[in-house]
Amino acid sequence: MLNKVKEFFREVKTEVKKVVFPTKEELIGSTWVVIITVLIISLFLGIIDLSLSKIVGIALR
Repeated sequence: MLNKVKEFFREVKTEVKKVVFPTKEELIGSTWVVIITVLIISLFLGIIDLSLSKIVGIALR
């Protein structure tokens, strides 16, 4: 059992060496993409929610 645990951590160490981490500029660029996407989607969903609530309000009169 202990040998399997040691082997697992050896393999994890080997795999982590293969990982390519983003540069600071790539990370900042990706963050902006996420922020802008979230703002656009939230604006879209807000408009849809407002529209549907008005339609339901009119239908229930």
